[in-house]
Amino acid sequence: MANKVDLNSNYPDITESNKLYDRATGLIPAYTQTLAKGPAQYINGVAPKYLTRGKRSHVWDVDGNEYIDYNMGIGPLSLGYAYDKVDEAIIEQLKDGITFSMMHPLEVEIAEMLRDLIPNAESVRYSKSGCDAASVSVRLARAFTGRNKVLCCGYHGWHDWYISVTDRNKGIPQAVQNYTFTFNYNDIQSVEDSLDEDTACVILEPVVFEEPKNDFLNKLQDLCKRNGTLLIFDEMWTGFRLALGGAQEYFNIKPDLACYSKAVANGMPISIITGRKDIMQLLDKDVFFFTTFGGEALSLAAVKATVTELKEKNVPQYMNKLGGYLKEELNKMFISFDLPYLSCIGYPYRTMVTFNHPDFNGLEMKSLLQQELFKRGILWSGFHTISYSHSDADIEYTLKAYRDALPILKKALDEKNIGKYLKGIPVEPVFRKTSNFNTKPKI
Repeated sequence: MANKVDLNSNYPDITESNKLYDRATGLIPAYTQTLAKGPAQYINGVAPKYLTRGKRSHVWDVDGNEYIDYNMGIGPLSLGYAYDKVDEAIIEQLKDGITFSMMHPLEVEIAEMLRDLIPNAESVRYSKSGCDAASVSVRLARAFTGRNKVLCCGYHGWHDWYISVTDRNKGIPQAVQNYTFTFNYNDIQSVEDSLDEDTACVILEPVVFEEPKNDFLNKLQDLCKRNGTLLIFDEMWTGFRLALGGAQEYFNIKPDLACYSKAVANGMPISIITGRKDIMQLLDKDVFFFTTFGGEALSLAAVKATVTELKEKNVPQYMNKLGGYLKEELNKMFISFDLPYLSCIGYPYRTMVTFNHPDFNGLEMKSLLQQELFKRGILWSGFHTISYSHSDADIEYTLKAYRDALPILKKALDEKNIGKYLKGIPVEPVFRKTSNFNTKPKI
């Protein structure tokens, strides 16, 4: 019998997941289209690999096992799976068509809606993926400033200009790699030392899990203005979650350009670029950025319905309350179980458990906890991405599952033998990003 969201006696049966996995071996490189969804991010041998259905905050795998999902599609499901009002809007638009031979009225309606919510949205353009939006922002910055160099902090997708700063940079010409550098979050000196007359832009996730310190974001904006460098916010995670107007609204800082994707359409594929009109007008003639599916109407209908719900239900406030409670209770629990090496960090809408034991591999610790949470009906890869569909009951059960699983991790640490308790292959790192200012990785 398939596992439910319960303190199950057995680990989930993943027979059908493994059959599909075997069929994909050698056929689909890396098995997955989204690295964070792939088998390397879950304990292989215990965790399911394929999901078939979701409703609100719960999902079901191909073997019928049920879980509370804390990844929410790796971010896009701000309202939850199969959310009625969004699905109804998609179905209604589907009756009239998906992609047309000319522009659709929703392109204008959504742009006006976003202009009213996002502080810097003097102009708006659409695309399909987050890295599209980030990459065109960088191209716009280069075109507007006549400069080449990019400073980045955070994750910005797979395109050449960014991924060259990771160890997955094969196939990218050295000439391209020579123009992108990194800086450390909250290290304003690293930015000041790197800015020069050829720096076109500074692009960063305004927050990930670490809070800005010592007025970092305002100082960063001041530095950019003095140097004639454009400031770009990558708001894939902060947009519509931290606040309806994203980090711009929350911190009262208006970047020159900003990018959005996750959360805005509750799972439908769309990305958004907003910014100053004098920069964005380069997209009229000088900077080419056009895609066949950029104005696809189903996704635009989903944006309209999603943003309306986010606003009317005050979803950021809901996420803050629910996620804040989960974070607070988990940190109390880690102390009560004498596990000071664990900590739940981040803003309430998306928190992360960190593992910092001096003598044990953090990924092995994470894998063991993940294994035990899967058994108890929690889909977890280290994060708690809160949606509007997560309920008080979900949170209370999640705390109960942690309370049941943590003694196993504690016992493994006390015995100095995590491997003894692992029933599968541990989680792998995604890739090694550079974390030092102006430093390229060793290949």
